[in-house]
Amino acid sequence: MKIDGEYTFDAPQDLVWQAVQDPDVLGSVVPGGEGVEEVGENEYSTKLKVKVGPVQGKFDGNIKLSNIDPPHSYDIEVDGKGAPGFVKATGSLKLDGQGDKTHMVYSGDARVGGRIASVGQRLMDSSAKSIINQSLNALNEYLKVEVEKQNISKAAEETGASEEEVKEQVAKVKAPEYVPPSQTELAMNVAKDVANDFIPPQYQPYIIGAVILVILVILYLIFT
Repeated sequence: MKIDGEYTFDAPQDLVWQAVQDPDVLGSVVPGGEGVEEVGENEYSTKLKVKVGPVQGKFDGNIKLSNIDPPHSYDIEVDGKGAPGFVKATGSLKLDGQGDKTHMVYSGDARVGGRIASVGQRLMDSSAKSIINQSLNALNEYLKVEVEKQNISKAAEETGASEEEVKEQVAKVKAPEYVPPSQTELAMNVAKDVANDFIPPQYQPYIIGAVILVILVILYLIFT
């Protein structure tokens, strides 16, 4: 399965670069993550637990980053496996700063096997686009909150106050809070996005659940 697309974030490039390399941030925009651990130079292990309808399972993943060019791009190699099947993927991510915005181009190729491999290609592609778009929207919401926090801090610093006074001024201003999307919200939105695809009623729970499961795995691993 091929995954590619582009997205424009409402945040400067340095902030986006920090976010796409922060496991905690990425784990919050793609639900089901159970932590990322560094196991070597530019190599990580991760776990993802997903339950959608009748389909549930845990994936263990190994992630390797290469050709890292901060704050512009990196390549990635992923190997994930679990009870529902396996995922092997390669991908790349590129950022282009455009003033106070950042344009991202991403691409990847994924091979899946096991029970999840029985999902139809058309539905798989449709669900992939839906899940990726929702997760990038969630990441953008997180970034907008971070931009607002930075603006509050800069405004305080411009008053000429001391470091302690700046901290006090920032503390008095209620910064916006980011609320990550729930797995249920993502699942419901995917179901809406693929509603126009023909799915026999008796197979809907399994097919939609399986598609969401594999795409969540791919997306979480690719962007972590």
